[in-house]
Amino acid sequence: MATLADPLEPLLGKKTAEALDEAFEIRNVEDLLRHYPHRYASAGKELAEKEPPEGEHITIIARVSSAAVVKMKNRPGQMLKVSLSTDTQTVDVTFFSPHKVRHVIKPGVRAMFSGTVKYFRGKWSLTHPSYLVLPEPRAGEENTVVPLSSVKGAGDLAGLARANQDPGAELDLSVFDRALIPLYPATRDVESWTIMRCVRQVLDQLDPVPEPLPDNTRAEHGFLELDEALRTVHLPDTKDDIERAQERLRFDEALSLQLVLAMRRRDNSERVAPACVPVRGGIAEQFEDMLPFTLTQGQQAVAAEISDDLSRARPMSRLLQGEVGSGKTIVALRAMLQVVDAGYQCALLAPTEVLANQHARSLRKMMGELATGGELGSPEHSTRITLLTGSLPVAAKRAALLEAVTGDAGIVIGTHALIQDTVEFFNLGMVVVDEQHRFGVEQRDQLRSRAREGLSPHLLVMTATPIPRTIAMTVLGDLEVSTLRELPRGRTPIKSSVVPAKQKPQWVDRAWERIREDVADGRQAYVVCSRIGDGEQAGGEDQFTEEKQPETKSAVDVFEELSAGPLADLSVGLLHGRLPSEEKDLVMTAFNVGDIDVLVCTTVVEVGVDVPNATVMVIVDAERFGVSQLHQLRGRVGRGKHQGLCILVTGSNPGGPAYERLSAVAATNDGFELAQLDLATRREGDILGAAQSGTTTNLRLLSLMLHSEILESAREFAQSVVEADPSLDEHPALASMVRAALDSDRIEYLEKS
Repeated sequence: MATLADPLEPLLGKKTAEALDEAFEIRNVEDLLRHYPHRYASAGKELAEKEPPEGEHITIIARVSSAAVVKMKNRPGQMLKVSLSTDTQTVDVTFFSPHKVRHVIKPGVRAMFSGTVKYFRGKWSLTHPSYLVLPEPRAGEENTVVPLSSVKGAGDLAGLARANQDPGAELDLSVFDRALIPLYPATRDVESWTIMRCVRQVLDQLDPVPEPLPDNTRAEHGFLELDEALRTVHLPDTKDDIERAQERLRFDEALSLQLVLAMRRRDNSERVAPACVPVRGGIAEQFEDMLPFTLTQGQQAVAAEISDDLSRARPMSRLLQGEVGSGKTIVALRAMLQVVDAGYQCALLAPTEVLANQHARSLRKMMGELATGGELGSPEHSTRITLLTGSLPVAAKRAALLEAVTGDAGIVIGTHALIQDTVEFFNLGMVVVDEQHRFGVEQRDQLRSRAREGLSPHLLVMTATPIPRTIAMTVLGDLEVSTLRELPRGRTPIKSSVVPAKQKPQWVDRAWERIREDVADGRQAYVVCSRIGDGEQAGGEDQFTEEKQPETKSAVDVFEELSAGPLADLSVGLLHGRLPSEEKDLVMTAFNVGDIDVLVCTTVVEVGVDVPNATVMVIVDAERFGVSQLHQLRGRVGRGKHQGLCILVTGSNPGGPAYERLSAVAATNDGFELAQLDLATRREGDILGAAQSGTTTNLRLLSLMLHSEILESAREFAQSVVEADPSLDEHPALASMVRAALDSDRIEYLEKS
């Protein structure tokens, strides 16, 4: 017999266990049983998703309505064009070896098909999928056992039959006679039926699963026991069975999330932080007086919230989120200066060296002489801003380390180099993390440990990737949330347009003309590409496609094309992540001061880069970017007094899902609306990424948007348990849930895909 913690190799064999591990990081029994079916087909109704995402590997059960051998259009040879009928739609399937399948895939046949979704003219299809012909449902017969020799199938699906090494064996296909047939998230290498076979095999050997919830809690909600829920979700008899099993398992997902957050909140509440009360006439007050503009009402309100937090002797843990260009940096700088006034230092952590350098330049510029502390003639109330990155020359790095450890630098700006053991602070009072989704909690805690013994610095994390409030309250349960929605006065909303490159090549030419016009008027432009250009593919291609998919354009290739072609007489620069740090800084500096007219780049400019003179951005292969990423990128233009324009160039076909997604991005500048779109079109785990370690692996049934009542109920239960039993010593099963949630990378927040 087996338990949830048992490894899979002894139960399933080495080859199968390794395949599950590689495809899904499924390593033990619990991992496998928590890999729930994502939908169910029935014997009487063939089900398929209405519009599955392009590129997704899916499994459907359908009946062949027509099958015909036709000539290929663009090369010699024939193919089998098949039309499948489901309960909601017809699906086209193409086989490029018709002589192998035409005698099996015939009208009237009921079969399971598995392949990669492709869209053409707004309709999806499968190309050369694996398939397994299914027996017709037979009432009153419990088992369907057939000889292996009679199993008709091809591709990886046929491996279901061949998995049994005994050539005289029989194959149990009784699962296909069930009222509801589970269909699983799958890959090309690990198909749905393989997972189904593994699950049934493991369930047959599984000991009763221990129940983590108290009886009264389970009774209060009417939940199934965990053992019954895990078995039922894989092999339900009715739709009501599915709903009851999922309801219980959904609560478990919410509870594991809320237990971790409750433990973090308790841990944070027991820490002591420096109380940084505002100082009359200090640097913070002088900085506000010298600003050439008035802060927006939103900035003033958020600044007041942060100031109150900093004045208390417990650590502030606050997320500052705001639209691109909403003025988060000034609010953060005002907060850091309040801490400096109180005699402490601040560390500002940036995700890239480009952004760290950008912050150092912009903060010094904003502060003026207030950032000249220690220099001859500097004001009485002033401080020093120090930059510390991994690529600094040895002498400069030593000087920066010395300024941090002596306290001469009130603000130390850097990348992950700031959390190395060699960095010491004289008196660290606050940590600011910009674009916080790039850093995990473990890294932030390392930086926190640089404070003096017995003290925890205040923490302010910033993001320009908007998070709907319900999600922020749930996933960021150990952070207070402040939001900036309004743009600074004088900022003009960015205009965006979608250009279908294949259908309207003249529009692409017009994009380059528009860049030339803006440069002639003294302004600058970005051209953003999805990859650097050393021959790597931007995405996987289906080897069975009749025509090769067009390659994405690399930054290197686009740079060469524009430099020699439509922008030949302009100054064109190239910036990407693989350039040496010194060269990256030189290129960015040249673009900042206007020596470069057009910057061809990758997403290295996605966050924080601020060149007010840049007014046009062309994003090549825009369909390769996520919604939030596109919103971030276009926020780099229109940051000055001139109108910003973002042109989304795409190879996707008008009417298809990718094109519609780009059109939705172009239609609004509201980042919160786009965050909702991201949630509607992609898995929550993808937009949140490792918002909670294992969000992509643990939140399979729970929707952070749709299940707010479950989340709140789980939050209340988790809070009461942690208050009574902080280390969960008296709740070993709940402690196990927490360990599972923290198993991979510990907690990380809001990773973008």
